[in-house]
Amino acid sequence: MDEKSNAFLETQPIGALMRKYAVPCIISLLVAALYNIVDQIFIANANYLGSYGNAANTVVFPLTVVALAIAVMIGDGCCAFVSISLGANRKEDAHRGIGSAIVLCVAGSLILTTLYLIFQEPILTLFGGRVNAQTFQCAKEYFFWITLGVPFYMFGQAMNPIIRSDGSPRFAMFSTLAGAVVNIILDPVFIFGFRWGMAGAAAATVLGQVLTAGLAAWYLCHMKAVRLERRSFGIHAKLAARYLSLGICSFLSQISLVAAMAAIQNMTLKYGALDPIFGQAAYAQIPMAVLGIVMKFFQIVISIAVGMAAGCIPIVGYNMGAGRKDRTLSLFTHLLLAEAAVGAAALVIVEVFPVALIGIFGAANESVYYTQFAVKCFRIYLCMMVFATVNKATFIYLQSLGKALLSTLLSMVREVVFGVGFALLLPISWGLDGLLYSMPVSDVLTFLISAVVIASVYRGARAKA
Repeated sequence: MDEKSNAFLETQPIGALMRKYAVPCIISLLVAALYNIVDQIFIANANYLGSYGNAANTVVFPLTVVALAIAVMIGDGCCAFVSISLGANRKEDAHRGIGSAIVLCVAGSLILTTLYLIFQEPILTLFGGRVNAQTFQCAKEYFFWITLGVPFYMFGQAMNPIIRSDGSPRFAMFSTLAGAVVNIILDPVFIFGFRWGMAGAAAATVLGQVLTAGLAAWYLCHMKAVRLERRSFGIHAKLAARYLSLGICSFLSQISLVAAMAAIQNMTLKYGALDPIFGQAAYAQIPMAVLGIVMKFFQIVISIAVGMAAGCIPIVGYNMGAGRKDRTLSLFTHLLLAEAAVGAAALVIVEVFPVALIGIFGAANESVYYTQFAVKCFRIYLCMMVFATVNKATFIYLQSLGKALLSTLLSMVREVVFGVGFALLLPISWGLDGLLYSMPVSDVLTFLISAVVIASVYRGARAKA
């Protein structure tokens, strides 16, 4: 085997490497996001589920993010660690790190599944599931079956960045895409054909996740730059501490998003009940359902932003290990420009086409209040997406540079201090409208901090050049 089989990361043009690594990563994350979004689209268009099922899907969604948070902490951290190890030609660390990550992922997923099954009702209540009886029943049904798929979901998501670090971003993309295709095919069969309702939507998702996990397991037996051995598998505490510290930002950015969603969903429940329209029993589930849809669109945009940044992790890590700081700085410039362009394109879509967007999610089957509130949500809640995408890129790029603490602090400020804080405070004076403005206010304030950090990165890199 070539001693440095990933040496092209140090020599190929930055633009070409970004396309090679970022595009498959973007597609992988978009496809992963589509699991939940596709469920919501089919649920919304099933007249026997409608906005009740949609609201239930919104309630359960943060709980899948908890599983994702643990998976990406292990996977992204191991990806960065393996890339740096390969760049420095430390293959022993690389294969033992991957073996340790596999063990931790399997153990963590089984523990989380057990907790979800034991504490199902209190957990759903915490995330606003008791907006009304029908929504809560739908949420319980969906959550139970989704929980059974958690080990497969976590394994597939954790192994995806590790596969990229081995120089196979296309296989990582293919494995996720294959699972999503299964979900898309089975959703209408189970929901409309068999009329299995929320259980059918969840079953389609889980079967797709099983396929993705199986493909990831196959790849681990056929890796290129790293060869796993029996001695690879173990906790390897010292190595685990190193790669988990690199992945802690990914974990906190996801888990703090869960905290923000919990705050938003509970404030939606509280202030929706005080609204003259949504305080009526027939319309009580609409704010929860609509906010979930808007957050799903935002998830699509952020998946692109995160995909571009996360796809660059192996490139940055390898060049850091090889001492090529000039290339890491050039990559950062390319990344920031691309992220801003994505945010601008998304902004045009939500401001110009909000009615078309909500139409995808069953607006024809709902009251006029459903569409009216959705248009307002899209235009206010997502009006600062240019800043949101640049912020996210900055957090992840700092992580890939090994600046885990700074990256983590920035992410926590955005999601917990601003995201949760403004979601709790602004509705006191402005009700549901205050909740909608909490997102853009948080993004603007975070960008002001990110701008200082970006300037610092450039100054530091040029001083060392």
